[in-house]
Amino acid sequence: MTTKNLKTLSKNEDGILLKKVKGPLATITLNEPNKMNVLSVEMLNSIQESLDDLSKDKSVRVIILEANGKAFCTGHDLKDMRSNYTYEYQNDLFAQCSKVMLSIHRLPQPVIAKVNGMATAAGCQLVATCDLAIASTLSSFAVSGINNGLFCTTPGVALSRNLSRKHSMEMLLTGDFISAERAVEVGLINKAVNASELNESVEELAIKLSEKSFHGLKIGKQAFYRHIEMGISDAYKYASNEMAKNVMDKDAAEGFDAFINKRQPVWDQKPRKISFDKDKP
Repeated sequence: MTTKNLKTLSKNEDGILLKKVKGPLATITLNEPNKMNVLSVEMLNSIQESLDDLSKDKSVRVIILEANGKAFCTGHDLKDMRSNYTYEYQNDLFAQCSKVMLSIHRLPQPVIAKVNGMATAAGCQLVATCDLAIASTLSSFAVSGINNGLFCTTPGVALSRNLSRKHSMEMLLTGDFISAERAVEVGLINKAVNASELNESVEELAIKLSEKSFHGLKIGKQAFYRHIEMGISDAYKYASNEMAKNVMDKDAAEGFDAFINKRQPVWDQKPRKISFDKDKP
């Protein structure tokens, strides 16, 4: 991907994104509430750099993605897009955004979206891209580009892999907002809670994940996003091979022994590399 048409910015140079690591949990916070946390070039650069850093941090087991202000994220900056009105700029912008989304899928750590406000267009895409999502009942979701004459095609990639086709197309074609409760019903988020319970609910889930075998979560997440794109026969062939390799891992052996002996497992905390033939299912 070329980004020759996009301005670059050092990570967090202007404080638009915050990153905090506490024990096994890392939190990335979109911090431009006065601009509704739009996915500007600068914000996308900051998110990408933070994801790249965290992917190498062996102490981090789970990542939480949240935002300050009344909006989680309202997508791309339309004023910026209009002031840079060339095909090359727009193409690079969407390619940069797609790279961020793919990076979330390729992270070894599970990523939880913590939503407390509006998530629209590419912001809704960001929620759909995260592995898990919990939102307060104050939140609302839309892929509203069509209301401005722009069909949300790239957000549709994430939506169509979470929602049914009919629900995805309803959101994409109408641009209407849905509530957090409806977002649970259609599969966009996992859970809707009162705003006062959001912090506790997300932290409880994050801690639960951090206590699992990190190697198991890592290979499972990578396998999930790989086999979901395959035909059923190739998916089973690939998944069978991955499970067999997983069984032979030291954490699986520990887990089996712990179950048989009725004790709690003690996971190996040293991350291991995953090797597989990328050209074969």
